[in-house]
Amino acid sequence: MSERRAPVSAMSTYAILGCGSVGHAVADDLVEKGKDVLILERDPDRVDALRDQDLNAVQVDIREPELADHVADRDVILILSSDVEANEAAVETIRQAGGDQFVIVRASDPVSGDELTEKGADVVINPSVVIADAALRDIESGELEYKADQLAAVIEATDGAMAIVTHDNPDPDAIASAVALQAVADHLGVEADICYFGEIGRQENRAFVNLLGVDLTSIDADDLAAYDTVALLDGESTPEGRLDRVDVYIDHVEPEVELDARFEDVRPNVASTSTILTKYVQEFDIKPSQTVATALLYGIRAETLDFKRETRPADLTAAAYLYPFADHDTLEQVESPSMSPETLDVLAAAIQSREVQGSHLVSNAGFIRDRDALSQAAQHLLDLEGITTTSVFGIADENIYLAARSKDIRLNIGKVLESAFESLGETVGHATQASVEIPLGLFTTIEASEESRETLLELAGEAVKRKLFDAMGVEGADSG
Repeated sequence: MSERRAPVSAMSTYAILGCGSVGHAVADDLVEKGKDVLILERDPDRVDALRDQDLNAVQVDIREPELADHVADRDVILILSSDVEANEAAVETIRQAGGDQFVIVRASDPVSGDELTEKGADVVINPSVVIADAALRDIESGELEYKADQLAAVIEATDGAMAIVTHDNPDPDAIASAVALQAVADHLGVEADICYFGEIGRQENRAFVNLLGVDLTSIDADDLAAYDTVALLDGESTPEGRLDRVDVYIDHVEPEVELDARFEDVRPNVASTSTILTKYVQEFDIKPSQTVATALLYGIRAETLDFKRETRPADLTAAAYLYPFADHDTLEQVESPSMSPETLDVLAAAIQSREVQGSHLVSNAGFIRDRDALSQAAQHLLDLEGITTTSVFGIADENIYLAARSKDIRLNIGKVLESAFESLGETVGHATQASVEIPLGLFTTIEASEESRETLLELAGEAVKRKLFDAMGVEGADSG
Protein backbone atom coordinates (compact mmCIF):
# COMPACT_ATOMS: atom_id res chain seq x y z
CA MET A 1 0.00 0.00 0.00
CA SER A 2 1.30 3.46 -0.86
CA GLU A 3 2.27 6.05 1.69
CA ARG A 4 -0.07 8.98 2.25
CA ARG A 5 0.63 11.70 -0.31
CA ALA A 6 0.98 15.39 0.36
CA PRO A 7 -2.29 17.25 0.86
CA VAL A 8 -3.98 18.93 -2.09
CA SER A 9 -3.09 22.62 -2.40
CA ALA A 10 -5.06 25.47 -3.90
CA MET A 11 -2.70 25.47 -6.91
CA SER A 12 -2.97 21.71 -7.64
CA THR A 13 -3.49 20.43 -11.18
CA TYR A 14 -6.02 17.69 -11.82
CA ALA A 15 -6.54 14.74 -14.14
CA ILE A 16 -9.89 13.00 -14.48
CA LEU A 17 -9.70 9.47 -15.88
CA GLY A 18 -13.01 8.28 -17.33
CA CYS A 19 -15.61 10.96 -17.94
CA GLY A 20 -19.05 9.46 -17.57
CA SER A 21 -21.77 11.26 -15.63
CA VAL A 22 -19.75 11.29 -12.38
CA GLY A 23 -16.50 12.41 -14.03
CA HIS A 24 -18.30 15.08 -16.05
CA ALA A 25 -19.96 16.54 -12.96
CA VAL A 26 -16.61 16.67 -11.11
CA ALA A 27 -14.86 18.23 -14.13
CA ASP A 28 -17.51 20.95 -14.47
CA ASP A 29 -17.22 21.81 -10.77
CA LEU A 30 -13.40 21.99 -10.82
CA VAL A 31 -13.29 24.08 -14.01
CA GLU A 32 -15.93 26.44 -12.59
CA LYS A 33 -13.58 26.96 -9.63
CA GLY A 34 -10.75 27.87 -11.99
CA LYS A 35 -8.78 24.63 -11.66
CA ASP A 36 -6.44 23.23 -14.32
CA VAL A 37 -8.19 20.00 -15.38
CA LEU A 38 -7.12 17.36 -17.94
CA ILE A 39 -9.69 14.71 -18.93
CA LEU A 40 -8.60 11.31 -20.26
CA GLU A 41 -11.42 9.36 -21.92
CA ARG A 42 -11.45 6.21 -24.09
CA ASP A 43 -14.59 7.02 -26.13
CA PRO A 44 -13.66 9.32 -29.09
CA ASP A 45 -17.22 10.66 -29.47
CA ARG A 46 -17.28 11.66 -25.81
CA VAL A 47 -13.87 13.32 -26.16
CA ASP A 48 -15.20 15.40 -29.08
CA ALA A 49 -18.27 16.40 -27.04
CA LEU A 50 -16.07 17.46 -24.12
CA ARG A 51 -13.86 19.55 -26.39
CA ASP A 52 -16.99 21.23 -27.80
CA GLN A 53 -17.63 22.37 -24.20
CA ASP A 54 -14.13 23.90 -24.08
CA LEU A 55 -12.85 21.16 -21.76
CA ASN A 56 -9.27 19.87 -22.08
CA ALA A 57 -9.92 16.26 -23.14
CA VAL A 58 -7.59 13.64 -24.63
CA GLN A 59 -8.48 10.21 -26.03
CA VAL A 60 -6.62 7.64 -23.90
CA ASP A 61 -7.44 4.11 -22.78
CA ILE A 62 -6.73 4.23 -19.05
CA ARG A 63 -5.82 0.52 -19.14
CA GLU A 64 -2.75 1.20 -21.31
CA PRO A 65 0.81 1.85 -19.99
CA GLU A 66 1.01 5.18 -21.86
CA LEU A 67 -1.42 6.56 -19.24
CA ALA A 68 1.49 7.24 -16.86
CA ASP A 69 3.09 9.73 -19.28
CA HIS A 70 -0.17 11.69 -19.69
CA VAL A 71 -0.60 12.24 -15.94
CA ALA A 72 3.04 12.59 -14.87
CA ASP A 73 2.71 16.37 -14.37
CA ARG A 74 -0.63 16.21 -12.53
CA ASP A 75 -0.89 16.61 -8.75
CA VAL A 76 -4.29 15.00 -8.20
CA ILE A 77 -5.72 12.12 -10.21
CA LEU A 78 -9.39 11.21 -10.01
CA ILE A 79 -10.07 7.79 -11.56
CA LEU A 80 -13.84 7.86 -12.04
CA SER A 81 -14.60 5.28 -14.71
CA SER A 82 -17.57 2.97 -14.05
CA ASP A 83 -15.29 0.05 -15.08
CA VAL A 84 -13.67 -1.00 -11.80
CA GLU A 85 -11.17 -3.32 -13.54
CA ALA A 86 -10.00 -0.40 -15.69
CA ASN A 87 -9.69 1.72 -12.53
CA GLU A 88 -7.54 -0.95 -10.88
CA ALA A 89 -5.30 -1.12 -13.94
CA ALA A 90 -4.93 2.67 -13.94
CA VAL A 91 -3.88 2.77 -10.27
CA GLU A 92 -1.32 0.03 -10.87
CA THR A 93 0.09 1.80 -13.94
CA ILE A 94 0.50 5.09 -12.07
CA ARG A 95 2.13 3.52 -9.02
CA GLN A 96 4.42 1.21 -11.00
CA ALA A 97 5.67 4.25 -12.92
CA GLY A 98 6.68 5.78 -9.60
CA GLY A 99 3.94 8.38 -9.58
CA ASP A 100 3.43 10.01 -6.18
CA GLN A 101 0.26 11.90 -7.08
CA PHE A 102 -2.74 11.98 -4.78
CA VAL A 103 -5.05 9.34 -6.29
CA ILE A 104 -8.81 9.18 -5.74
CA VAL A 105 -10.54 6.14 -7.24
CA ARG A 106 -14.13 5.10 -7.81
CA ALA A 107 -15.18 1.69 -6.45
CA SER A 108 -18.39 -0.28 -6.87
CA ASP A 109 -18.54 -2.03 -3.50
CA PRO A 110 -16.49 -2.47 -0.28
CA VAL A 111 -14.53 -5.44 -1.69
CA SER A 112 -13.35 -3.56 -4.76
CA GLY A 113 -12.64 -0.60 -2.50
CA ASP A 114 -10.24 -2.69 -0.40
CA GLU A 115 -8.51 -3.95 -3.54
CA LEU A 116 -8.05 -0.42 -4.86
CA THR A 117 -6.57 0.69 -1.55
CA GLU A 118 -4.12 -2.20 -1.65
CA LYS A 119 -3.05 -1.19 -5.16
CA GLY A 120 -2.19 2.33 -4.00
CA ALA A 121 -5.32 4.49 -3.98
CA ASP A 122 -5.20 7.27 -1.38
CA VAL A 123 -8.99 7.70 -1.24
CA VAL A 124 -11.70 5.31 -2.45
CA ILE A 125 -15.23 6.53 -3.11
CA ASN A 126 -18.41 4.57 -3.76
CA PRO A 127 -21.00 6.68 -5.63
CA SER A 128 -23.94 4.59 -4.40
CA VAL A 129 -22.86 5.13 -0.78
CA VAL A 130 -22.34 8.85 -1.39
CA ILE A 131 -25.81 9.13 -2.90
CA ALA A 132 -27.36 7.17 -0.02
CA ASP A 133 -25.60 9.36 2.54
CA ALA A 134 -26.78 12.50 0.76
CA ALA A 135 -30.35 11.16 0.68
CA LEU A 136 -30.24 10.37 4.41
CA ARG A 137 -28.95 13.87 5.16
CA ASP A 138 -31.82 15.34 3.15
CA ILE A 139 -34.31 13.13 4.99
CA GLU A 140 -32.89 14.14 8.38
CA SER A 141 -32.96 17.79 7.38
CA GLY A 142 -36.57 17.50 6.25
CA GLU A 143 -37.58 15.71 9.43
CA LEU A 144 -35.91 18.36 11.58
CA GLU A 145 -37.65 21.14 9.69
CA TYR A 146 -41.00 19.36 10.17
CA LYS A 147 -40.30 18.80 13.88
CA ALA A 148 -39.24 22.43 14.34
CA ASP A 149 -42.53 23.61 12.82
CA GLN A 150 -44.46 21.33 15.20
CA LEU A 151 -42.48 22.52 18.22
CA ALA A 152 -42.97 26.16 17.26
CA ALA A 153 -46.72 25.61 16.93
CA VAL A 154 -47.00 24.23 20.48
CA ILE A 155 -44.81 26.93 22.02
CA GLU A 156 -46.48 29.80 20.13
CA ALA A 157 -49.90 28.58 21.26
CA THR A 158 -48.89 29.23 24.88
CA ASP A 159 -51.26 31.61 26.64
CA GLY A 160 -49.01 33.08 29.29
CA ALA A 161 -45.79 31.35 30.30
CA MET A 162 -44.19 27.97 29.67
CA ALA A 163 -42.52 25.81 32.32
CA ILE A 164 -39.42 23.93 31.16
CA VAL A 165 -39.05 21.05 33.63
CA THR A 166 -35.95 18.87 33.97
CA HIS A 167 -35.71 15.49 35.62
CA ASP A 168 -35.21 15.36 39.40
CA ASN A 169 -31.90 16.77 40.68
CA PRO A 170 -30.90 17.97 37.19
CA ASP A 171 -27.53 17.22 35.66
CA PRO A 172 -25.64 19.34 33.07
CA ASP A 173 -27.37 17.76 30.07
CA ALA A 174 -30.83 18.52 31.48
CA ILE A 175 -29.90 22.06 32.55
CA ALA A 176 -28.19 22.89 29.25
CA SER A 177 -31.13 21.56 27.24
CA ALA A 178 -33.49 23.72 29.29
CA VAL A 179 -31.35 26.80 28.72
CA ALA A 180 -31.46 26.16 24.96
CA LEU A 181 -35.22 25.57 24.86
CA GLN A 182 -35.69 28.79 26.84
CA ALA A 183 -33.72 30.57 24.08
CA VAL A 184 -35.99 28.97 21.45
CA ALA A 185 -39.09 30.10 23.37
CA ASP A 186 -37.68 33.63 23.65
CA HIS A 187 -37.00 33.58 19.90
CA LEU A 188 -40.68 32.71 19.38
CA GLY A 189 -41.84 35.46 21.74
CA VAL A 190 -42.89 33.23 24.65
CA GLU A 191 -41.76 33.62 28.27
CA ALA A 192 -40.35 30.41 29.76
CA ASP A 193 -39.07 29.48 33.23
CA ILE A 194 -36.64 26.63 33.89
CA CYS A 195 -38.00 24.52 36.76
CA TYR A 196 -36.84 21.45 38.63
CA PHE A 197 -37.80 19.11 41.45
CA GLY A 198 -35.30 18.06 44.11
CA GLU A 199 -31.97 19.85 44.40
CA ILE A 200 -28.82 20.63 42.45
CA GLY A 201 -26.32 18.66 44.46
CA ARG A 202 -22.97 18.02 42.77
CA GLN A 203 -20.41 20.81 42.99
CA GLU A 204 -19.80 20.72 39.23
CA ASN A 205 -23.52 21.23 38.62
CA ARG A 206 -23.79 24.08 41.13
CA ALA A 207 -20.67 25.71 39.65
CA PHE A 208 -22.15 25.25 36.18
CA VAL A 209 -25.36 27.06 37.16
CA ASN A 210 -23.61 29.81 39.13
CA LEU A 211 -20.86 30.60 36.63
CA LEU A 212 -23.28 30.81 33.71
CA GLY A 213 -25.87 32.72 35.71
CA VAL A 214 -28.63 30.27 34.83
CA ASP A 215 -31.92 31.13 36.55
CA LEU A 216 -33.56 27.92 37.79
CA THR A 217 -36.68 27.69 39.94
CA SER A 218 -37.21 24.91 42.48
CA ILE A 219 -40.88 23.91 42.40
CA ASP A 220 -43.45 21.43 43.65
CA ALA A 221 -46.30 19.94 41.65
CA ASP A 222 -48.81 22.66 42.59
CA ASP A 223 -46.60 25.38 41.09
CA LEU A 224 -47.11 24.03 37.55
CA ALA A 225 -50.75 25.12 37.57
CA ALA A 226 -49.53 28.67 36.85
CA TYR A 227 -48.11 27.62 33.46
CA ASP A 228 -50.10 27.15 30.27
CA THR A 229 -47.48 24.90 28.62
CA VAL A 230 -45.21 22.33 30.29
CA ALA A 231 -42.08 20.99 28.60
CA LEU A 232 -40.13 18.06 30.06
CA LEU A 233 -36.51 17.63 28.98
CA ASP A 234 -34.07 14.78 29.50
CA GLY A 235 -36.73 13.10 31.64
CA GLU A 236 -35.64 9.46 31.67
CA SER A 237 -36.39 9.51 35.42
CA THR A 238 -39.69 11.33 34.99
CA PRO A 239 -41.02 13.10 38.09
CA GLU A 240 -43.80 10.52 38.24
CA GLY A 241 -46.94 11.66 40.02
CA ARG A 242 -45.88 15.31 39.95
CA LEU A 243 -46.62 16.04 36.29
CA ASP A 244 -50.27 15.57 35.38
CA ARG A 245 -49.54 16.83 31.86
CA VAL A 246 -46.63 17.20 29.48
CA ASP A 247 -47.04 19.26 26.32
CA VAL A 248 -43.45 19.01 25.02
CA TYR A 249 -41.10 16.09 25.61
CA ILE A 250 -37.53 15.96 24.27
CA ASP A 251 -34.96 13.33 25.27
CA HIS A 252 -32.27 11.01 23.96
CA VAL A 253 -33.77 7.94 25.70
CA GLU A 254 -37.28 6.56 25.77
CA PRO A 255 -39.37 7.73 28.76
CA GLU A 256 -40.12 5.21 31.51
CA VAL A 257 -43.82 6.10 31.47
CA GLU A 258 -46.19 7.04 28.63
CA LEU A 259 -46.52 10.83 28.51
CA ASP A 260 -49.01 11.54 25.70
CA ALA A 261 -47.30 14.85 24.89
CA ARG A 262 -48.55 17.15 22.11
CA PHE A 263 -44.97 17.31 20.81
CA GLU A 264 -42.39 14.57 21.32
CA ASP A 265 -38.86 14.17 19.99
CA VAL A 266 -36.97 11.16 21.32
CA ARG A 267 -33.68 10.24 19.59
CA PRO A 268 -31.85 7.18 20.94
CA ASN A 269 -29.32 7.63 18.11
CA VAL A 270 -27.64 10.54 19.91
CA ALA A 271 -25.87 10.52 23.27
CA SER A 272 -27.32 13.69 24.82
CA THR A 273 -30.44 15.83 24.86
CA SER A 274 -28.13 18.84 24.45
CA THR A 275 -27.29 17.52 20.98
CA ILE A 276 -30.97 17.55 20.02
CA LEU A 277 -31.46 21.10 21.31
CA THR A 278 -28.36 22.25 19.42
CA LYS A 279 -30.02 21.03 16.21
CA TYR A 280 -33.14 23.06 17.05
CA VAL A 281 -31.06 26.17 17.76
CA GLN A 282 -29.55 25.74 14.29
CA GLU A 283 -32.90 24.98 12.62
CA PHE A 284 -34.50 28.11 14.10
CA ASP A 285 -31.47 30.07 12.84
CA ILE A 286 -30.67 31.33 16.33
CA LYS A 287 -27.12 32.51 16.84
CA PRO A 288 -26.40 31.00 20.26
CA SER A 289 -25.38 33.38 23.00
CA GLN A 290 -22.19 32.59 24.86
CA THR A 291 -24.25 31.24 27.76
CA VAL A 292 -26.36 28.95 25.56
CA ALA A 293 -23.35 27.67 23.60
CA THR A 294 -21.26 27.07 26.73
CA ALA A 295 -24.14 25.29 28.45
CA LEU A 296 -24.87 23.02 25.48
CA LEU A 297 -21.20 22.19 24.88
CA TYR A 298 -20.74 21.27 28.53
CA GLY A 299 -23.98 19.28 28.47
CA ILE A 300 -22.72 17.19 25.55
CA ARG A 301 -19.26 16.73 27.07
CA ALA A 302 -20.63 15.78 30.48
CA GLU A 303 -23.15 13.29 29.09
CA THR A 304 -20.57 11.61 26.85
CA LEU A 305 -17.74 11.71 29.43
CA ASP A 306 -15.79 14.02 27.12
CA PHE A 307 -16.78 11.96 24.05
CA LYS A 308 -15.64 8.67 25.57
CA ARG A 309 -19.13 7.19 26.17
CA GLU A 310 -21.68 6.22 23.50
CA THR A 311 -20.75 9.24 21.36
CA ARG A 312 -22.45 9.50 17.96
CA PRO A 313 -21.45 11.58 14.90
CA ALA A 314 -24.33 13.99 15.63
CA ASP A 315 -22.86 14.71 19.09
CA LEU A 316 -19.50 15.56 17.55
CA THR A 317 -20.94 17.82 14.86
CA ALA A 318 -23.10 19.61 17.45
CA ALA A 319 -20.06 20.16 19.66
CA ALA A 320 -18.01 21.42 16.70
CA TYR A 321 -20.76 23.93 15.87
CA LEU A 322 -20.93 25.20 19.46
CA TYR A 323 -17.18 25.38 20.08
CA PRO A 324 -16.52 28.86 18.56
CA PHE A 325 -19.40 30.42 20.53
CA ALA A 326 -18.54 28.95 23.96
CA ASP A 327 -16.66 30.52 26.87
CA HIS A 328 -13.81 28.07 27.40
CA ASP A 329 -12.47 29.78 30.52
CA THR A 330 -15.84 29.19 32.17
CA LEU A 331 -15.85 25.58 30.98
CA GLU A 332 -12.48 25.03 32.63
CA GLN A 333 -13.76 26.46 35.92
CA VAL A 334 -16.87 24.27 35.79
CA GLU A 335 -14.88 21.13 35.11
CA SER A 336 -12.39 21.73 37.93
CA PRO A 337 -14.43 22.77 40.99
CA SER A 338 -12.93 22.65 44.46
CA MET A 339 -13.86 19.64 46.61
CA SER A 340 -16.29 20.41 49.42
CA PRO A 341 -15.61 19.22 52.99
CA GLU A 342 -18.61 16.87 52.70
CA THR A 343 -17.22 15.26 49.55
CA LEU A 344 -13.81 14.91 51.20
CA ASP A 345 -15.45 13.21 54.21
CA VAL A 346 -17.37 10.79 51.98
CA LEU A 347 -14.24 10.00 49.95
CA ALA A 348 -12.25 9.37 53.13
CA ALA A 349 -14.96 7.06 54.49
CA ALA A 350 -15.18 5.23 51.16
CA ILE A 351 -11.42 4.68 51.06
CA GLN A 352 -11.39 3.46 54.66
CA SER A 353 -14.26 0.98 54.21
CA ARG A 354 -13.44 -0.28 50.73
CA GLU A 355 -13.76 -3.96 49.99
CA VAL A 356 -12.26 -5.42 46.84
CA GLN A 357 -12.87 -8.61 44.90
CA GLY A 358 -10.73 -8.89 41.81
CA SER A 359 -10.98 -5.52 40.09
CA HIS A 360 -14.34 -4.65 41.71
CA LEU A 361 -14.45 -2.23 44.63
CA VAL A 362 -17.45 -1.61 46.91
CA SER A 363 -17.44 0.99 49.72
CA ASN A 364 -19.84 1.98 52.48
CA ALA A 365 -19.59 5.74 53.09
CA GLY A 366 -21.92 5.60 56.10
CA PHE A 367 -24.46 8.29 56.91
CA ILE A 368 -24.13 11.18 54.48
CA ARG A 369 -25.55 14.67 53.97
CA ASP A 370 -24.74 15.15 50.27
CA ARG A 371 -25.67 12.12 48.20
CA ASP A 372 -24.00 13.59 45.10
CA ALA A 373 -20.68 13.22 46.90
CA LEU A 374 -21.07 9.47 46.34
CA SER A 375 -20.65 9.76 42.58
CA GLN A 376 -17.53 11.90 43.00
CA ALA A 377 -16.07 9.35 45.42
CA ALA A 378 -16.86 6.52 42.99
CA GLN A 379 -15.09 8.41 40.21
CA HIS A 380 -12.00 9.10 42.34
CA LEU A 381 -11.75 5.48 43.51
CA LEU A 382 -11.80 4.32 39.89
CA ASP A 383 -8.27 5.75 39.63
CA LEU A 384 -6.92 3.19 42.13
CA GLU A 385 -4.47 0.73 40.59
CA GLY A 386 -6.11 -2.49 39.43
CA ILE A 387 -9.67 -1.21 39.91
CA THR A 388 -12.08 -1.20 36.96
CA THR A 389 -15.44 -0.90 38.75
CA THR A 390 -16.44 1.06 41.85
CA SER A 391 -19.65 1.29 43.85
CA VAL A 392 -20.04 3.69 46.78
CA PHE A 393 -23.19 3.86 48.88
CA GLY A 394 -24.46 5.75 51.90
CA ILE A 395 -27.62 6.38 53.94
CA ALA A 396 -29.61 9.63 53.92
CA ASP A 397 -33.28 10.63 54.15
CA GLU A 398 -34.57 7.11 54.86
CA ASN A 399 -32.91 5.82 51.70
CA ILE A 400 -29.76 4.04 50.64
CA TYR A 401 -28.12 5.89 47.74
CA LEU A 402 -25.51 4.16 45.59
CA ALA A 403 -23.31 5.50 42.80
CA ALA A 404 -21.25 3.25 40.53
CA ARG A 405 -18.60 3.78 37.87
CA SER A 406 -16.91 1.34 35.50
CA LYS A 407 -14.18 1.36 32.86
CA ASP A 408 -14.48 -2.37 32.21
CA ILE A 409 -15.69 -2.73 28.60
CA ARG A 410 -17.00 -6.22 29.41
CA LEU A 411 -19.35 -4.90 32.08
CA ASN A 412 -22.48 -2.76 31.84
CA ILE A 413 -22.70 -1.25 35.31
CA GLY A 414 -26.23 0.05 34.68
CA LYS A 415 -27.43 -3.51 34.01
CA VAL A 416 -25.49 -4.81 37.01
CA LEU A 417 -27.33 -2.44 39.35
CA GLU A 418 -30.62 -3.26 37.66
CA SER A 419 -30.01 -6.96 38.19
CA ALA A 420 -29.04 -6.46 41.82
CA PHE A 421 -31.76 -4.02 42.88
CA GLU A 422 -34.56 -4.03 40.27
CA SER A 423 -37.12 -5.30 42.81
CA LEU A 424 -35.88 -3.00 45.58
CA GLY A 425 -35.27 0.47 44.18
CA GLU A 426 -35.05 2.78 41.18
CA THR A 427 -31.99 2.41 38.96
CA VAL A 428 -30.82 4.86 36.27
CA GLY A 429 -27.62 4.93 34.28
CA HIS A 430 -25.45 3.71 31.43
CA ALA A 431 -22.76 1.14 30.72
CA THR A 432 -20.10 3.22 32.49
CA GLN A 433 -22.01 4.96 35.28
CA ALA A 434 -25.23 4.36 37.15
CA SER A 435 -27.02 5.02 40.43
CA VAL A 436 -29.77 3.48 42.51
CA GLU A 437 -32.07 4.72 45.27
CA ILE A 438 -33.35 2.06 47.70
CA PRO A 439 -35.92 2.70 50.45
CA LEU A 440 -34.17 1.89 53.71
CA GLY A 441 -37.12 -0.03 55.13
CA LEU A 442 -36.55 -2.84 52.67
CA PHE A 443 -33.31 -3.71 54.50
CA THR A 444 -34.54 -3.32 58.09
CA THR A 445 -36.95 -6.16 58.69
CA ILE A 446 -35.20 -6.92 62.00
CA GLU A 447 -34.72 -3.29 62.98
CA ALA A 448 -37.06 -3.58 65.96
CA SER A 449 -34.42 -5.54 67.89
CA GLU A 450 -31.51 -3.48 66.59
CA GLU A 451 -31.85 0.15 67.71
CA SER A 452 -28.48 1.69 67.01
CA ARG A 453 -27.61 3.62 63.88
CA GLU A 454 -24.36 1.71 63.53
CA THR A 455 -26.15 -1.63 63.57
CA LEU A 456 -28.61 -0.34 60.99
CA LEU A 457 -25.71 0.83 58.85
CA GLU A 458 -23.97 -2.52 59.14
CA LEU A 459 -27.09 -4.51 58.28
CA ALA A 460 -27.94 -2.39 55.27
CA GLY A 461 -24.32 -2.24 54.14
CA GLU A 462 -23.80 -5.99 54.22
CA ALA A 463 -26.99 -6.56 52.24
CA VAL A 464 -25.97 -4.06 49.57
CA LYS A 465 -22.43 -5.46 49.27
CA ARG A 466 -23.67 -9.02 49.01
CA LYS A 467 -26.13 -8.15 46.25
CA LEU A 468 -23.52 -6.14 44.35
CA PHE A 469 -20.82 -8.79 44.41
CA ASP A 470 -23.38 -11.48 43.47
CA ALA A 471 -24.57 -9.39 40.52
CA MET A 472 -20.96 -8.87 39.40
CA GLY A 473 -20.39 -12.61 39.51
CA VAL A 474 -17.88 -12.66 42.38
CA GLU A 475 -18.09 -14.27 45.79
CA GLY A 476 -17.23 -12.68 49.09
CA ALA A 477 -14.98 -9.68 49.51
CA ASP A 478 -11.32 -9.23 50.38
CA SER A 479 -10.13 -6.15 52.22
CA GLY A 480 -8.45 -3.67 49.86
